[in-house]
Amino acid sequence: MPEGKMAETLLLNPEKFRDPDITAKGEQRAVVALTTLRTVWFNTGSLCNITCQNCYMDSSPKNDRLAYLSADDVRSYLDEITAAKLPVQEIGFTGGEPFMNAVLPEILGEVLGRGFKALILTNAMKPMHHKRPALLELLDKHGEALSIRVSMDHYTEAKHEKIRGEETWEPMLDGLRWLAENGFKLAVAGRTCWDEDEDEARRRYGDLFRNENIPVDAADPASLVLFPEMDVHVDVPEITVSCWEILGVEPDTMMCATSRMIVKRQGEDRPVIVPCTLLPYDPAFDLGTDLAGASKVVKLNHPHCAKFCVLGGASCSVE
Repeated sequence: MPEGKMAETLLLNPEKFRDPDITAKGEQRAVVALTTLRTVWFNTGSLCNITCQNCYMDSSPKNDRLAYLSADDVRSYLDEITAAKLPVQEIGFTGGEPFMNAVLPEILGEVLGRGFKALILTNAMKPMHHKRPALLELLDKHGEALSIRVSMDHYTEAKHEKIRGEETWEPMLDGLRWLAENGFKLAVAGRTCWDEDEDEARRRYGDLFRNENIPVDAADPASLVLFPEMDVHVDVPEITVSCWEILGVEPDTMMCATSRMIVKRQGEDRPVIVPCTLLPYDPAFDLGTDLAGASKVVKLNHPHCAKFCVLGGASCSVE
């Protein structure tokens, strides 16, 4: 197990996150309203080419709980966005590993061709390698409307591979170098599980980026995103309505205030909408099948809501 915070295994109080409206202490649970639907995420499928330690999605070469989305699945939601004149600016793609979906280039062409910005979250390894010619075509047509965020869990090979597994560093770095050399708009995502000072971590990432000619500003939180750990077994506080004022956090800064994600679970006839990228499996968070009807308030009844969004202050969006 990686050192530092990830080594701390505190069992979650089983009384927490049971009632959608009331916390274990009997207080009113916090909710978040959809203010502006700015980002729509598509989970292209839960399969991944590697198995990472503490992956919140449990993605792996064997986890196919989420089916691959088809181009028609995506088109239907793009049509809805257009017809309803929804204020969506950005379309995000996550997984699993998005490049394992064979029709991702076709989907990206559709999204970018309609004038949306597109963001892909990837490990930049072999599945992306196979899509390099298609990516170059998309870059030539759409330029900086296409953004790619590469997962680099630490600025050293040893710690990155503690999470990603052996022989994952060089393929990732090779993919990142290729993206940089070809002028793609880039960001990098790391983790904060190492008990390191964030300023020092950003300096060390910056040194690596300069040495490798990677045009990512490590001092910019939007360019180098350092995500808090997510582990449903680690104890975290439940978020109540009074927490907003206590923490000095506004509900409309939460990811679910501006985004929704579309997933297609195995065995289901059509995709469903969930509040964000963190909750793909739990049917308690399903918001229906159309974006217009998915504007319900989100009850923060999951450890990820507390750890990642409210206390960690993280968001998956490019902005």
